[in-house]
Amino acid sequence: MKSEAALLPIMEHFYTIQGEGLHQGKAAYFIRLGGCDVGCVWCDVKESWDADAHPKMSVQALVDEVLATPCKIAVITGGEPLMYDLTDLTESLQSAGIRTHIETSGAYPLSGKWDWICFSPKKFKEPLPEVAAQADELKVIVYNKHDFKWAESFISQIPTTCQRYLQPEWSKEKQMLPLMVDYVKENPAWRISLQVHKYMEIP
Repeated sequence: MKSEAALLPIMEHFYTIQGEGLHQGKAAYFIRLGGCDVGCVWCDVKESWDADAHPKMSVQALVDEVLATPCKIAVITGGEPLMYDLTDLTESLQSAGIRTHIETSGAYPLSGKWDWICFSPKKFKEPLPEVAAQADELKVIVYNKHDFKWAESFISQIPTTCQRYLQPEWSKEKQMLPLMVDYVKENPAWRISLQVHKYMEIP
C-alpha cells in the first residue's frame, strides 16, 4: 500500500490533552513532524527544525500508534507540517475513524484532508492566503503590543466562521495577558487561548 511506503520524519508522537484553542481540554494524539524553516525566535520546539535529526516512520505505523489508544483526534503539528504531502496520513487516519486536525503557520500549500485547520501565522515567513481562506481557527501568538494590529490584518483572509484566538507567547505571558484582556473586552470577536498543558505540566 502507498500509505505503508510513505515515510515522515517524526520528532515525537504521544497521547495527551489538547492545550490550546477551541479544542482545549480534549484528548488528542499529537504527531509532531520534524522540519521547519519559519524560524520563530521564540519557538519552544527548536529541536524540531532539522528534519534529518529525527527518525522516519511509516504512515501505517503512525496510524497503529493512534489506534492503540481510545483517542479519536490526531493533531498534526511541527515544526511546519505542511512541508510534507500529508494526503496519505490524513486519509489513512480518517479511514480508521480518527479526526484530523492540523496546526500550521500556513507558509506552505495545504495538503491532506482535514476536519480542523488551525492557522497560526508567523511574521518570520509570510503565510499563504489560500491557507488562511480554509482556516477553522486563527491563532495569533502575542509577543508584543504590535501583534494585535498584525492579527487584525488576517481578518479579511479568513472565513466568517473562523474562530479567532490570541495566545500569549509563553515567556511573555505575564506582560501580555493584561493587554490581551483589555483588547478582547474591546474586541469581543476575539478570544484568549492559554497553553493550559503547560500549567498541567503535561506534554
